[in-house]
Amino acid sequence: MNYLLETARLRLRELTPDDTGFVIELLNSPGWLQFIGDRNVKTNAQAREYLEMGPLKSYREQGHGLALVERKEDGQAIGMCGLLQRANLDHPDLGFALLPAYSGQGYAFEIASATVAHAISALSLPTLYAIVNPDNVRSISLLEKLGFLFTRPHHLPGVEKELSLYTLPIVSDRPISN
Repeated sequence: MNYLLETARLRLRELTPDDTGFVIELLNSPGWLQFIGDRNVKTNAQAREYLEMGPLKSYREQGHGLALVERKEDGQAIGMCGLLQRANLDHPDLGFALLPAYSGQGYAFEIASATVAHAISALSLPTLYAIVNPDNVRSISLLEKLGFLFTRPHHLPGVEKELSLYTLPIVSDRPISN
């Protein structure tokens, strides 16, 4: 298996069409539904379409995207993490989500900090964003621990709720663009 990143406890790999069961489980978990939203992915066919039109398309077009987080100890899929390139933002944004059974164990910080380090060192990104539901206190805390700063309210196309845009200014002498 070709891994994108490895940490002490975790590995990050590209999602494949074989990951439909995991995608259904994660996208219908309580935290995903509450803070990210219902993507209407309930069947294997819908999960394949989500993968094809989301992560797999992003890998082809951007060279990065959401990837599967698995534990090294047992290969258990526990979440997703990666960089998304949105049409309405001029820099990629960090995305992450874990299954509820794996929250509160430091996994999200471990894989998100490795993803940020990769974005800085391998991709040479000048700025990195994160979009978060303002009610998601745990994700906001993690972003702030990573050095992200609240920038402004942000609206995503097709999403009614106002979200928050956070920025990690990687090059300090370059102005942050919104």
